[in-house]
Amino acid sequence: MKILKYIAFVTIFLLLPVFGYTEPLGSLRISWIEGDVQVMTADTGEWVPASINMPLLDGDRMWVPEGGRTELHLRDGTFLRLDENSALDILAVENDSFQFYLTEGRSYTNFRGLKGSLFQIDTPISSIRAYDRSNFRIDVTPDGYTDISVYRGYVYAENRDGRTRVDAGKTLSIREGTYPELSPLPPPNEWERWNKERDRRYVEGRPPSRYLPNELQAYSSDFEENGRWVSTSDYGYVWTPTVIVSVGWAPYRIGRWVWIRGDYVWISYEPWGWVPYHYGRWAFIPSVGWCWVPPPRGAVYWGPGYVGWVYTPTHVSWVPLAPREIYYGHGYYGPHSVNITQINITHIDIHKVVYKNVHVHNAVTVVHHDTFVKGKHVDVKIRENPFLKEKISLGRPDIKPEKATFMPVVKDIPQTKRPPEPIREIRTKELKEKRPLVREKESSVFRPGSPSKEMQLKVREVKPPEKGAPSKPTGIKQPEREKIEKPKVIQPSGGDSEIIKESRPPERGVQKTVPAGKAIEKPREGRPPEAQVEKQGERRQLEREDQRQRKPKEIEREKEKSQK
Repeated sequence: MKILKYIAFVTIFLLLPVFGYTEPLGSLRISWIEGDVQVMTADTGEWVPASINMPLLDGDRMWVPEGGRTELHLRDGTFLRLDENSALDILAVENDSFQFYLTEGRSYTNFRGLKGSLFQIDTPISSIRAYDRSNFRIDVTPDGYTDISVYRGYVYAENRDGRTRVDAGKTLSIREGTYPELSPLPPPNEWERWNKERDRRYVEGRPPSRYLPNELQAYSSDFEENGRWVSTSDYGYVWTPTVIVSVGWAPYRIGRWVWIRGDYVWISYEPWGWVPYHYGRWAFIPSVGWCWVPPPRGAVYWGPGYVGWVYTPTHVSWVPLAPREIYYGHGYYGPHSVNITQINITHIDIHKVVYKNVHVHNAVTVVHHDTFVKGKHVDVKIRENPFLKEKISLGRPDIKPEKATFMPVVKDIPQTKRPPEPIREIRTKELKEKRPLVREKESSVFRPGSPSKEMQLKVREVKPPEKGAPSKPTGIKQPEREKIEKPKVIQPSGGDSEIIKESRPPERGVQKTVPAGKAIEKPREGRPPEAQVEKQGERRQLEREDQRQRKPKEIEREKEKSQK
């Protein structure tokens, strides 16, 4: 019995890398960065510079300082963007569900809304959940006030007093100590316009790629923007990059290996360097150059980086694997891979392990041991190909990571860009305990296991301008939301939820929309039409002639009266 328990324990332990590290690492990545964006992970234990194409997991944290912006890309095609002075915690990354916590700042989400999926963002005083396709924005002030603006679809918003649905075209403002207020969307600002432009360019209106498997369609824009598809006799349609930044380029050359959750993971600094380095294989075709060969449909597996290794006490070398070559890794990564944690690698004849690309000119990358570990450049003076001279390593290099090995980018961050003290003091584990991921629509986030009750709202409606009323001048700066006079709160008399409606004039600078094809009614005041001016002129001229004719007659009458 003890032997059976021991075997079961060892089996579970060996399977942990498969279920714990492989698929989740491919679920979420940083797809765009501007400024000194920083991350704190379970591996780093402190705030370090973030990098494009860095995979993220639950428990990781992000800080976007002043002058910065970033974009997260989820495997289902959802995009989450953060503006400057924003703090985000990743609470849950699961097969069909994602949960985040926005402590302060601004986020914009383009949620794909695939069947059975859930996207949840919590704030200090609210929880927002999306189940269907939607575009929405969340603004959280440093004192915790939350505004939820929906541009497409709908979301469910909840606070400690209840839950409501926010539809497209509406903004829900949640403040403590007063009823939440539902109002029309404010005029678009630069943040909203920037997000919609990125949606238009990278998300909306793009036909699916004919050459990518369905599992990778969410990344089609990376391929369309940065390369072209070529038909080959050996591999069918392959993709070759057209944006190359260095002479003598080869795959797995621009970036670095970073220790993430128990393995060395390749982080590419190229904007398209997510899918081609974590899925499929690379081939060199003389008439085309380096080409990425997509994985077969139904056999799409994320990997840390599909390369073969050679390492010595002074140098580390790797070469991109060609199609159908075996990848030896710490976990199962699909067909043509071997999980070396479940076999005795001494039984493998390494002399039979041959990598086709080692014979391609400049295909092998060689770095100094200190460059690999510390990220600091050290000149390498090796003339012979290590793969033709040294012993091939089955699996990643057996090199103990150091502090710099956890950093996706080795650089200094100015102190003024570091997260403020209140952000640094946040504990992600405590946030997860307070805000569970709740998949059921009718269940409450604030009272787990209980149905949520209806939220009581104040509703502000924009009263349309009367017909014929002169339009208000444009270009006047909008007043801040906090400076607008708040309506009086009406306490409901009974226990039923009550909607308190109020009207307000349209915001300055917003003109009334007129349906296409409908004439715009002229205002009554102001300059009259030309025809009317002409008629008024004729009438006044007749009046003056009449006065001239009447004057002599009146003088004659006065003379007659005086003579009498």
